[in-house]
This record gives sequence, C-alpha cells and structure tokens, in this order.
Amino acid sequence: MMRICWLFVLLLATTACGRSPSFDPAAEEAQIRRVIADMEAAWNRGDFRGYMAGFKNPDVVFVSRGEFQRDWQGTLDHYVRDYGGAPERRGQLHFSDITIEMLSPDAAQLISRYRLERPVEPQDGINTRLMRKVDGRWIIALNHVSSKEPER
Repeated sequence: MMRICWLFVLLLATTACGRSPSFDPAAEEAQIRRVIADMEAAWNRGDFRGYMAGFKNPDVVFVSRGEFQRDWQGTLDHYVRDYGGAPERRGQLHFSDITIEMLSPDAAQLISRYRLERPVEPQDGINTRLMRKVDGRWIIALNHVSSKEPER
C-alpha cells in the first residue's frame, strides 16, 4: 500500500512539473495584442525604432516582396529608406482581424490584416507572424508580409 501511495505522489509531481501553472493563454494573448498595438502607435507617430521594438533583435526573419530582409537592422534600414521623411510618405498603419493561436507557453502564431493609408501607393495585405516569448517579453521572431497587388 505504501508503495502505491509513493507511486501516486510521484505521478502527481511528474504531471505538475510538466505543466506551467502560471500559463494563462488569455493573458498571453492580451500581451501579444498590446505589442501589436504599441507597434502600430509607434509607426503612426514616425518612431521606426519603437516599431522595431516588437521584433526579435538581431535575428528576426522578415520576408516581404518575395525577399528576405537582412536581420533587425536591415529591416529598420528598409523602413527608414522606404517610409521615412514626410508623414504622408509613412502613412497611417492599422492592423485588423488579428487572430492568435497559442502554440505553447512561449510561442504563438499571429495572422492579421494590415492597411497602410497614404495619398500615394496605399498598401494592404496580410501579416503572418511567429511570436516568441523571450526573457518574459513577446516579440516577433518571424514576419511574413503578403501585400495585395495594386489595382490598375
């Protein structure tokens, strides 16, 4: 009987160690949504470094226009080069239809629509993102942007 009790205690301890008691999927999703909202706000005020704070630094994988961007700094350089300067060039960014699937306590998949409103060449499309929790903070480890072709 004592052996069965010890086996039961061992089983409970093993099961408890395999779970993350502090993992709350809804709270994690809220944190991820906050990261995306902060990125949107940073872009809209012209703070490209603030926008890039949502990405893994230095080794984010960023795919856009059928090409890989070069790491975190290369992605920042791309944004400054292609969208910097006058506010109308940068436009106003908005993410919508955000869906998040928690893959594990430290990984999530995020898919959203985006719209970049600006007078010339507005953009819209879909982002697919692999979010990772690193040092207690959610960041984008992989970002894939699929833009709609402009209507002619």
